[in-house]
Amino acid sequence: MKGFSIIIVTWNALEHLKNFLPSVILTDYPDFEIIIADNASDDGSKEWIKSTYPDIKIASFDRNYGYCGGNNRGVPFAEKEILLFLNNDVKVEKNWLHDLNRVFSEGNVAAAQPKMRSFENPEFFEYAGAAGGFMDKYGYTFCRGRIFDKVEKDHGQYDNQPDLFWASGAALAIRKDLFIKSGRFDEDFEFHMEEIDLCWRLQNQGYKISYAPQSVVYHLGGGSLPMGSPRKVYYNFRNSLFMLWKNYSASSLQKRFMIRLFLDVIAAWKALLTGNPKEWLAVFKAHVHFFFSLGSMNKKRRQLQKLRTNPDDPETMLNISVIWKYFFKGTKSFTDLKN
Repeated sequence: MKGFSIIIVTWNALEHLKNFLPSVILTDYPDFEIIIADNASDDGSKEWIKSTYPDIKIASFDRNYGYCGGNNRGVPFAEKEILLFLNNDVKVEKNWLHDLNRVFSEGNVAAAQPKMRSFENPEFFEYAGAAGGFMDKYGYTFCRGRIFDKVEKDHGQYDNQPDLFWASGAALAIRKDLFIKSGRFDEDFEFHMEEIDLCWRLQNQGYKISYAPQSVVYHLGGGSLPMGSPRKVYYNFRNSLFMLWKNYSASSLQKRFMIRLFLDVIAAWKALLTGNPKEWLAVFKAHVHFFFSLGSMNKKRRQLQKLRTNPDDPETMLNISVIWKYFFKGTKSFTDLKN
């Protein structure tokens, strides 16, 4: 049986801790620990944890390092075989670790996620992870149970266990040794897509990303950056380019990267023409920052390409355009997308 180190990054989110941490405490599993990675909160979070749950480890940092930096700095406090990066706004079912343990007992699995439902609408999947993540050939991400803004109701249609392209960072379980060996979360990402980048790196090194359908959690979501926020748009566009440049196979970088840039330009001008200049500006800034960072991204790409065991892209990258399927063909579910 695997041991789990549950790492929860928090910054001035005492109310989230009060509402969601109790369910994690009540986890029914014989071998787990909880580590609060505190990004210099000043709202009484550490004091409340110490008085309410004195057995929880607290890793206190000198400033707010965000999701990537907070989790990376929390790992040295972990003593178990499997790291589980859990958002502070996730409620878990009592037996949620058992199916994750089963998944890590199989084959060449490096990382996995539970089934993620919406905290506010529990019958529906949750936007950020649903039943596991995939990516199309141009780098657009989606989930089983969620394509763009269309979220499906969970009626067991995705209770099988395929290999995924990515597992959601809201509840990401990963082998500790592989997390460290693969280079941890890339802190240049700050927020968003860091887990996808990590999962892609692992697949390029020959490992699998999996899914535990009998492990169920409920995610509130939207806490750090709300939907539609220009800052979130900026991070999504910039980090997607970072990720593609670092991890694409040589042939895909040559054939597909310029197409992705062109699609970004279309998205930006669509935002401007539909009365959303802040979104247009966010995409523009994302592209400027990407090109100014190209030197460091090239260095990272060279290092990562040396670690590849397969010169091609992972088989879990679907050879489709989800933009075409969704907006032009009217495909709204993952099942129809695959067909």
